[in-house]
Amino acid sequence: MNFNAGDWLARSVASVAAQTFTDFECFIVDNGSSDNSFSALPELDDRFTLLPQSENTGFAKGNNIAAQQAKGEWLVLLNPDAFAHSNWLEKLLQAAQCYPEATMIGSTQYMALEPEIFDGLGDEYHAFGLAWRAGFGHPVEPVFDRECFGPCGAGSVYHRETFLKLGGFDETFFCYHEDVDIAFRMRLDGGMCVQSAEAKIDHVSSGISGRASDFAVYYGTRNRIWTFVKNMPFPLLLFLGPAHIATNLFVLGWSAFRPGRFGPTFRGMRDGFFKRPRAEQVIAKRKVRLMNLLRSFGWSPLKVLKRAPVKTKSLDT
Repeated sequence: MNFNAGDWLARSVASVAAQTFTDFECFIVDNGSSDNSFSALPELDDRFTLLPQSENTGFAKGNNIAAQQAKGEWLVLLNPDAFAHSNWLEKLLQAAQCYPEATMIGSTQYMALEPEIFDGLGDEYHAFGLAWRAGFGHPVEPVFDRECFGPCGAGSVYHRETFLKLGGFDETFFCYHEDVDIAFRMRLDGGMCVQSAEAKIDHVSSGISGRASDFAVYYGTRNRIWTFVKNMPFPLLLFLGPAHIATNLFVLGWSAFRPGRFGPTFRGMRDGFFKRPRAEQVIAKRKVRLMNLLRSFGWSPLKVLKRAPVKTKSLDT
């Protein structure tokens, strides 16, 4: 899904075209870009389909448009500012075969501009409603296959039938946190996520929207609240709801000491608590036991502050 990605888009598409696994279909959605990045693409073979949109539909709807046309067992997403290593698809499919219980698979992400730094090792979720990308900003070190809450959308894999059954990404989110939201719904449906050590991408983190822009702060704040309120089973909503509210008030107070953050944080929190998503998403009938869901959450605030994985054991042990 592309929106004004410039030269990054051509590099991203070239990395897909050069994959060692070649039996795939690729849909390239352009959300009304104004930078001619779509027209700068190299000549592509019949595995690639261009899906230009007349306006910016957002990350969620743009990817849903492609997902509706896909025919394979797995949906594989790659951001236009992310560049896949040559055996990326091969390693993702190997992970799917090794862990048949998985309905989601995440990539090992490196900073494209600082390759000695991790960009992410899967998304994690705190019981109080905060999500974080594990490993972000950490020095590169050896990693292994492990379970995480869900994959980062920049290089993620979803079981297509399950993804579509649950309604795909929530299009009301527009952008940010939609990957955490669908991961939550897939977990309620009984699924789990494997973070693959060998499926690697390089990512220009928040290279298009800007990590600390008003846009990113507003949507990240609002959608964080929507994810919690939409998906948390009612008994846990009653139990964890007060802590969620307190956590958001703490974040609001903290934003007052960071230049330019308070305004978009306040607006995001206001709309998160007092507006509801318009999209009629399918909230999965819970197939997972509450205790198993609780075990998938992080509970220590240090995990959030350190951007640390919740589960640190290899799936091979």
